[in-house]
Amino acid sequence: MLKTIFNIAGLQVGWFSCALGAANNLPWLGPAVVAVYLLIHLYLVDDRKQEAWLILIVGLIGTIVDGLLRYSGLLIYESAVPVIHWLAPVWIIAMWMLFSTTLNHSLSWLKGRPWLSFLLGAIFGPLSYIAGTRLEAIAFNGDWWTIVGMLAIVWGASMMLLMLLAERNAKY
Repeated sequence: MLKTIFNIAGLQVGWFSCALGAANNLPWLGPAVVAVYLLIHLYLVDDRKQEAWLILIVGLIGTIVDGLLRYSGLLIYESAVPVIHWLAPVWIIAMWMLFSTTLNHSLSWLKGRPWLSFLLGAIFGPLSYIAGTRLEAIAFNGDWWTIVGMLAIVWGASMMLLMLLAERNAKY
């Protein structure tokens, strides 16, 4: 139970560190906090190698997904380090890696439930970006409903994929 609470608390602290750091021109604050959390998380898990692999794969997926969102021009990221136009900012990649730590832990109950994973991703993924706009870490560049709808589809599909990866990762 304590590991689950730590997992959820770590996600929240890391997410806010990334978003508030980006909004306040401290783009490395969040990744530093996330790095410390990831080290502690990897110390606490039973299979460090499998968990580290999942963290890296999800980080790569996040780099691609948010890179494409950035490249589309529909999302504008504050403190967009690096400044390469098509690459996701470091603090966003850190958020994806942070989120990966929930897949085999506080969100493990979603394994084997692809449509519920899709639904929850389609709801909570866009809400995370909306919260990011409220904190001024990102901005929507276009019609609000179109962007939220696109994020719902992207995050619904991403959650299905991420849970499938977590299931497969746990079997090896």
